[in-house]
Amino acid sequence: MTGGTDLTMASQEEARAALERIATRLTDVDPDELAKHVVERTISCRVPDLDLVFVTRIHPGGLDEFQVAESVNGAQVRLTVNSDDLVALADDELGVAKAWATGRLKIEASLGDLLRLRRIL
Repeated sequence: MTGGTDLTMASQEEARAALERIATRLTDVDPDELAKHVVERTISCRVPDLDLVFVTRIHPGGLDEFQVAESVNGAQVRLTVNSDDLVALADDELGVAKAWATGRLKIEASLGDLLRLRRIL
């Protein structure tokens, strides 16, 4: 069962795979469009039910590989999402706007970064 319940939890491998699927979507974005809307930022994704933090760097060329980190310190864009919801987002079973509006996805970023990310996601 997915959808933000406490009944199930994806594994660390499933969470990493979900992030990689989301990152792969950036390869579908026109490179000129991506370069126009992306500035270099460090992004963290905290998965509290797994007690994990993944970090990456976004830049005009795309996303670097996600790495497991100790904390979100220094990340300019900080996402928080439970593992099941992360998998649902990656599988297009849950939309970013709905997840954010219902509190299943928390995003901490400057207004400018939010607007830029919205254009490419």
